[in-house]
Amino acid sequence: MMTRFMTGAALAALLSVVAAPATAQSDDQSGPAVGAKLWVSGDSEGTEVVKMLGRALISFEDRERYAGIALEAARFSPATGEAETDARVYLDLADHWGEDWRWQARIGTDGQTVLGNAELRRVDWSQSLFVEREIIETEQGLNRRIYYTFIGASTDVPITDTTSASVTAGLQEFSGRNERLHLRGRLVHSVDADLGLSAQLDARYYHSTEPGEFDYFSPRNFVSVIPLVQLRRFDSDGWMFLAAGGVGAQNSGGGEWSVARYGNFRLESPRGRRDLNAFAEIIYSNNSITGGTDYDYVMGRAGVTFGF
Repeated sequence: MMTRFMTGAALAALLSVVAAPATAQSDDQSGPAVGAKLWVSGDSEGTEVVKMLGRALISFEDRERYAGIALEAARFSPATGEAETDARVYLDLADHWGEDWRWQARIGTDGQTVLGNAELRRVDWSQSLFVEREIIETEQGLNRRIYYTFIGASTDVPITDTTSASVTAGLQEFSGRNERLHLRGRLVHSVDADLGLSAQLDARYYHSTEPGEFDYFSPRNFVSVIPLVQLRRFDSDGWMFLAAGGVGAQNSGGGEWSVARYGNFRLESPRGRRDLNAFAEIIYSNNSITGGTDYDYVMGRAGVTFGF
């Protein structure tokens, strides 16, 4: 009952956002565009995922305003079992909602169920609502078609001129009976604003109502606390460079605490550019999967869109 209600509510929210009147676009600032995105991930247990997505946009102004379709081929190679390839098709949309809000939605199907993601956020990223639906990448997840739907919200809380906090709460529901409550808090202190240097503390917690229901990692309780250092800079042309990393502690299932590690590097083109819009990102972690120090996860993704 909860899964049906949550999925229906999430889709209704998406439809209301997409149907909402948007600020009119200038014809001389938008035009057709094509693009591609690549997602590659792998872990030390042998799971590999490759997703290749092609975009055909009938209208593209910048990364905050576009409309078109996207086709995706996804190959899942779980640590055990046979690899599987899925084909997906999405509506690929983004626009303004008044002066203060932005929204994006990539909603489609793999031929069996609704998939994709959507977000409604303030211009300054201080508040957001989001929803995501995807398949579980394990052997049972692929064979039994186990999906999750994750819906949540986040908000920033200013503390001082140089310190702020952000809080995120979400509910993730899986095919079956498992429901997972997510809570995340991040404390950010600007060490040197001109340099783009900040010190952060990232804390995460989730609780699963049906731990171990299938073969995806799902302890009843999981906690992770990681102090981070982040450097975020812009060059004279508007390109953004971000590097972040930290080492902390994690605990799953009430056992002993172990080391938690995280690293992130991102390169991003100027936000308002439409002739070439590109990004590349690499993320490393060892948490939220096994809760142990012998696990490693690496994800890389890159995308480029050319406007005509």
